[in-house]
Amino acid sequence: MSANTEAAKSAAPIRIIVLGATGSVGQSLADIIERNPTQFEVVALVANRNAAALSDLAKRLNARSAVLADGRKYDALVEALHGSGIDASAGSEAVLEAVDRPADLVVGAVVGAAGLEPTMAAIKPGRRIALANKECLVCAGDLFMARIRENNAELLPVDSEHNAIFQVFETAQVDLIEKVILTASGGPFRTFSMEEMKTVTPAQALKHPNWEMGARITIDSATMMNKGFEVIEASHLFPVQYEQLGVLVHPQSAVHGLVQYKDGSLLAQLGSPDMRTPIAHCLAYPKRMDVPVKRLDLAALGTLSFEEPDLERFPALRLALEAMKAGGGAPAALNAADEVAVEAFMLGQIGFLDIPAAIEAVLEKLNAEGALTSASCVQDVLLLDDAARKRTREWVDARSN
Repeated sequence: MSANTEAAKSAAPIRIIVLGATGSVGQSLADIIERNPTQFEVVALVANRNAAALSDLAKRLNARSAVLADGRKYDALVEALHGSGIDASAGSEAVLEAVDRPADLVVGAVVGAAGLEPTMAAIKPGRRIALANKECLVCAGDLFMARIRENNAELLPVDSEHNAIFQVFETAQVDLIEKVILTASGGPFRTFSMEEMKTVTPAQALKHPNWEMGARITIDSATMMNKGFEVIEASHLFPVQYEQLGVLVHPQSAVHGLVQYKDGSLLAQLGSPDMRTPIAHCLAYPKRMDVPVKRLDLAALGTLSFEEPDLERFPALRLALEAMKAGGGAPAALNAADEVAVEAFMLGQIGFLDIPAAIEAVLEKLNAEGALTSASCVQDVLLLDDAARKRTREWVDARSN
């Protein structure tokens, strides 16, 4: 290959597909792309049902196509994109068709189990997958990682904690790693007693002290279930045993992840709590790119504090750790039950402490029924997901009646 050809290749824009384009990760991603328009070519933007938000984003990013998973919103999307020259489509088949288009990078940021099938389908030989969807690894980690390996695809973690660990994890010296530590802010109720948490409202739970995120993940952060999910994800992302994974509560959210080595070194990644930093790391990897995030001022911050998580006051984290150790279908059922329970809490049907109570009851019931077996395909995962949701709705109905 000539030098000129090599230069042309290096200058070519990165072709990108975004799943979950209108969510919080998608919005942060869009900000980076808008600031670097020549570096990226947006092949497709995929969202759930918000035609207005998707069309606006597609126009801003000069996307080739915009796709809604909800087929009923097709006409609204066509109308919103009228005259833009951007292709519009909708429905589950349209989503799978979108991820099949030629691209260099696919960002998987769909919230919930709905992101499992399209993100799995997006894994193609040689492709780079920037993963922000927890369910791919929580619900189907073994299947997902097997598909990554089979296709020789490259997986980059977008979540701030996993991205932080990725940056300080020396893969070539994995045998010298003692521990991988994920940090947690502790959420808005870090210092609350169990009695105080009995009466907290959805509005209180949605006020995260440090991060701006979607509703479900914010509630999950308040219960610390989100940190449990992240530990399960880490067990698939990094070649360590689950006994080597730990959590530290760190209220300042400045240290996002740490790796302890056998020589006594403790390597940490620090930064302001802004999702644009880990997203940019994935977009530019193995290089870095300029991002206008607030720089972390350690002198102004003054203090970095850490504490062990309280598994009695935050039983959701305990349930997640137990599901990780149990393996099989337990993590998938955990996720499904949590999603339904969180929704019920936000609707005022159950209390805050009922969220982990519902999840624990559902996991015990499904385990007694012998339903928490390992999945051999995505369809098995979806069937278990459906069963766990049904059981959780039954629990919620019984509690609220």
